[in-house]
Amino acid sequence: MESDRAARVLVEYVPHAFKMRAMNVPLCLMLLRRRHSDITVMFHEVAYPISRGQSIRHNALGVVHQAMAAMLTRAASRIFVAAQSWTEMLARYAPKGRKIGWMPVPSTIPVVRDRAATLAVRTRLAPSESRLLGHFGTYGTLVADRLKPALESILSTHQSARVLLIGRNGEKFHDDFVREHPTFASRLFATGALAESDVSIHIGACDVMIQPYPDGITSRNTSALAGIAHGKATATTTGKLSEDFWQRSGAVFLAPDQNAEALARGTIDLINDRDRAKAMGCEAVRLYREVFDLEHTIAALREA
Repeated sequence: MESDRAARVLVEYVPHAFKMRAMNVPLCLMLLRRRHSDITVMFHEVAYPISRGQSIRHNALGVVHQAMAAMLTRAASRIFVAAQSWTEMLARYAPKGRKIGWMPVPSTIPVVRDRAATLAVRTRLAPSESRLLGHFGTYGTLVADRLKPALESILSTHQSARVLLIGRNGEKFHDDFVREHPTFASRLFATGALAESDVSIHIGACDVMIQPYPDGITSRNTSALAGIAHGKATATTTGKLSEDFWQRSGAVFLAPDQNAEALARGTIDLINDRDRAKAMGCEAVRLYREVFDLEHTIAALREA
């Protein structure tokens, strides 16, 4: 980059992705020095939150992240955000008149249409009269703390429900859950890390997906978008970061963040009502094609 000032640079920015304990200020300074080049920054995340209720160390991290974001907004000739909620924060730092575009993130899991493989997974995990509920993710603490009480309620209430935990770290979540609730051991399964094609096949085997998020679902949550791209009815949470279109779309069931009982009830309703789940899945596919498909990302990046 130093040798070619005509280079076009695209930075997908997540502060934790650039090492230096998530505080890679030199990278941001380097980009700021090159601000007259053609630099596009896509903010997948912006900054660690600042709160009175957390440690000085975490608040200091949030302050540094805000300074890094300020540098990048001044360095960039074009700015995009993966979630609409980041726009207001970045507007405080961006030069006057600098447009901040919204670029929803497409699913990272291509849809594999292998009926035989999908049926094999389904047959192995769920008897014919059972309903298979899936979750796809990495089971970080904030998500796991929301997922666990909802699954406890669902498995206690719906005797034919089975739960499939897809993705890395699911084994630990499974083992901890079964240790606390041994009677559910035969109804809870974990895949561990899988190849993309196998993730798709396992999502395809599920009837409904459950995907809670801290602060609510947003257009940057690729784990939820995987199920939506597969046409799966999805129960998720809404919160302060959720975009308005989720409520209007008819593609997901929304429960308030940290309301495990509401999330469980909505999920059970989808499990019980196959016609409603199928209709929601159709709306999910429509939403994905209209908003999240990769062609929209490419068009936004090509726009002058």
